[in-house]
Amino acid sequence: MPEFKKTRLAEAIGKKYDLIIYIGRFQPPHLAHIKLMEMALDRGKELLVLIGSAVQPRTTKNPWSWQERAEMTKQSLPSDSRVRFLPLHDVLYNDSQWVLNVQSAVNEVSTMIGADPNKIAILGHSKDETSYYLQLFPQWKAIDAPNIDDIHAADIRAAYWMMEPDDFDEKVGQKLPKAIHNYLKAFALRPEYEQLVKEYKFLLKYWAMWQGAPHTVQFLTCDSVVIQSGHILLVRRRAEPGRGLWALPGGFVGDQERIKDAAIRELREETRIDCPEAVLYGSIRASEVYDHPNRSLRGRTVSHAFLIELRPGALHYVKGADDAEKARWVPLGVFDTMQDQLFEDHYHIVKDLLGKL
Repeated sequence: MPEFKKTRLAEAIGKKYDLIIYIGRFQPPHLAHIKLMEMALDRGKELLVLIGSAVQPRTTKNPWSWQERAEMTKQSLPSDSRVRFLPLHDVLYNDSQWVLNVQSAVNEVSTMIGADPNKIAILGHSKDETSYYLQLFPQWKAIDAPNIDDIHAADIRAAYWMMEPDDFDEKVGQKLPKAIHNYLKAFALRPEYEQLVKEYKFLLKYWAMWQGAPHTVQFLTCDSVVIQSGHILLVRRRAEPGRGLWALPGGFVGDQERIKDAAIRELREETRIDCPEAVLYGSIRASEVYDHPNRSLRGRTVSHAFLIELRPGALHYVKGADDAEKARWVPLGVFDTMQDQLFEDHYHIVKDLLGKL
């Protein structure tokens, strides 16, 4: 038997599971993540790491692409072909589709390695309400992961955005493997870091305005999904949060406004669309409320979105104005490739509403 096969056979002896699944955002991967992966490799023949929020724009909550997170993690683990990384997309308003995505990825890998379905386990820490997904996979054994050293990626990010160069090691570095520590130090020299720091400081000021409220402040907004001749109308945001990202025309509902009226007003203000107001109202085909608790970094924000389908023909003239730097019609096929360029949950809003046509 070739030496390689003998080694792999020896590694497999005593392994309880054929495949262990570990789902997380890893923004960034830290020492606790790495220790849990090493624990999984001790108990399983293969480890599948599903990197969540895989296709997102850079934000203070999701600063690194899934490929960057995978590379950071690989550099922090012993060279081991038993670890596989796959992206896992968010599906905010369709839990069943998200579960299907996880199952499909696991089925692909388990078939590839010949895993026994009864020897597949999912690793996770039941820390809070965000870990409810662990209950969505009863077909796999559950391995409850310990909370190692009370390390949290959110704390690392908060320190990272506000750090001074001299205190990087003290505030952030001790919670990170050396390779990830070095990666973040290098990333802090890039222009993307500078913009993310601006975003974070904007959010701190925004949150501070509502700290004295007697209860959680909730914001009411509106958005318009305008479709014409296989195109969707988008605007590019002029300022933080989400500066430079593409978004649906929309904004906050005024104190004395009905929600539908606010949506049409914001649409006209931001795009200067040369379509009569009465036609816009008459072209509303559907509406829906989008209220995912984490849809906005600004805080609890609920949006009422309206699907407006204009008559096919030459595209109406549009021009960015007000809060929009630009406005343009985007072919739906191109839009479908823009998830990492879209503000907040606007990609998911469009996908959901288009299903109602």
